[in-house]
Amino acid sequence: MANLIKINDEYKTWLADLKKRIRSSQIKAALRTNDAMIELYWSIGADIVERQAEAKWGSGVIPRLSEDLKKEFPNVSGFSVTNLKYMKQFYLFYVNTVPISQQVVDQLENVATSVISQQVVGQLVLVDESAGIRPQACIMIPWGHNIRIFTSAKSLEEAMFYMQQTIAGNWGRAELAKQIKENLYLKRGKAPNNFELLLPEPQSDLAAEITKDPYNFDFTGLTGTYIETELEDALTNNVTQFLIELGKGFAYVGRQIKLKVGRKTFKLDLLFYHTVLHCYIVVDLKTGDFDPKDVGQVGLYISAVNHQLKTETDNSTIGLLICKSKDNTVARYALESSSQPIGVSEYEIANAVPEEYKSSLPTIEEIEGELDASGSLFVNNLVSKNSSDKR
Repeated sequence: MANLIKINDEYKTWLADLKKRIRSSQIKAALRTNDAMIELYWSIGADIVERQAEAKWGSGVIPRLSEDLKKEFPNVSGFSVTNLKYMKQFYLFYVNTVPISQQVVDQLENVATSVISQQVVGQLVLVDESAGIRPQACIMIPWGHNIRIFTSAKSLEEAMFYMQQTIAGNWGRAELAKQIKENLYLKRGKAPNNFELLLPEPQSDLAAEITKDPYNFDFTGLTGTYIETELEDALTNNVTQFLIELGKGFAYVGRQIKLKVGRKTFKLDLLFYHTVLHCYIVVDLKTGDFDPKDVGQVGLYISAVNHQLKTETDNSTIGLLICKSKDNTVARYALESSSQPIGVSEYEIANAVPEEYKSSLPTIEEIEGELDASGSLFVNNLVSKNSSDKR
């Protein structure tokens, strides 16, 4: 507490006010409910900032405040120095970020309408308070999730996105951390597609929203060169991880689905049904570069599914072409010529050893040769030493 040298009556008055507010909210019971806890943390963070506490009372004010609150409420957790600093950061993040555009709010509400209950829609808007601007959705997710979001997000739009996805997907903290690490905000809805041209609203917006670019297939464990059937095997052998990567709403139907068209029988790589869009999704995998002719092939599969599997209650089938790499301009031009709704994405698999370093690494044979040589050298040296000692 050496740094705290400016404690005065004003601090004591503020501390007494905080204690009164905490007691009046029946802290022991209230902090068991997430919304009451988040509201309290927000107000404490706002107090620390608005009172310019550290400038007024010294850099040790937060440690002193932590000590005073823990002494007053010994059975209540959450008043550590670290957590008080998070409360301050929580408030500052939403006060200092650029206000979210109405268009983004509308998009979030449209997605929420289809993904989660109407009650949640009202919670995704911003709340104007005397203490700042805060998304109401903050109170709907745990404090640990909030910390992960406001310490990682670069904008209010990004924070709102991860809050909405957390609510819609019922994400745990580990899943939220994984999606933030993999930059879902930047990947989601970025795949080139023709959905806006061929699908009615809001299905076109939702169809774009469910795509990612790129997909992360690290969980397959594939390395080096492999063929499409091996990629299919790896994905379906890890179907739970595959569905998580695809996102909420995907239901696995099967692989190599046979569809007879005229005299020919075609096999679909993978077929899914989307429970939010209420439609089949044809997934075609390519382990090489995107080729415009692939769009025509996927279009044929979509037509076949529409004729043979789709019912009157299903929406139009969508195609998703996932390839190793693509030129976005070529993909967009190819999609403009298609009469079927298709998205084109890439996938990535992190290699255990980057390709550029592989040529500089020794082979197994070279390593074994060096070990043999080292072993022989060691034995020879040992024999020589023993001979010298005997002399």
